[in-house]
Amino acid sequence: MTAPLTPPPPPHEPSPHEPSPHEAWPPSPGQDGPGMKTELREAAVITVGVALTGVLLGLLWVWLAPKVPLVGELSDGSWVVYFKDTEGEQAIGVDGTFTLLALACGAVSAAAVFVWRRRGGVPLVVALGVGGLLGSLLAWRLGVWLGPDSDVIAHAQAAGKGVPFSAPLKLGAKGALLAWSLAAMLVHLGLTALFGPRDPEPFPPYGSASKDGYGAPTA
Repeated sequence: MTAPLTPPPPPHEPSPHEPSPHEAWPPSPGQDGPGMKTELREAAVITVGVALTGVLLGLLWVWLAPKVPLVGELSDGSWVVYFKDTEGEQAIGVDGTFTLLALACGAVSAAAVFVWRRRGGVPLVVALGVGGLLGSLLAWRLGVWLGPDSDVIAHAQAAGKGVPFSAPLKLGAKGALLAWSLAAMLVHLGLTALFGPRDPEPFPPYGSASKDGYGAPTA
């Protein structure tokens, strides 16, 4: 006696919902984002644009910073310059004005970049940080250049003995140069987390249990 022959199983027919071995699921729109070259190009544009905005920060600092009054006196035939109000807080106000303006510039630049690109990304965040630092440096040097004369002895001689004059702009707290960068990166990260695009839902594995209970995806 011979055992009955078992017919071979029918060839597997791919389901219309299942991709063939030579195919892959198409990527979701916006899942991978632009290429790295595009991101680096955009980051370079953002860095230059944010840095040039430092001109506006420098002008606002010169305009809004409080004046620090100095007076000059003759002592033994030489000029001596000192603060008119030794207990005044104008010098602290100069640093505070720069810091507040830098924080505002950081928030505005981050919001502008987010509205333009509507997404996050390491290159964009780094561009905001580097551009903010360069913009702060530009604003600092521009404010010192446009502010009162840095030669206080010559200024005191021109003003006259005992006549108050404004001290040159001076940024005592150098940490204020980082305010723009920190504000820009934090605001951009926050906007991206709240309003940025969400990752697409992953596809369920083929053959997993579905609502109809037959283990195949429904149409």
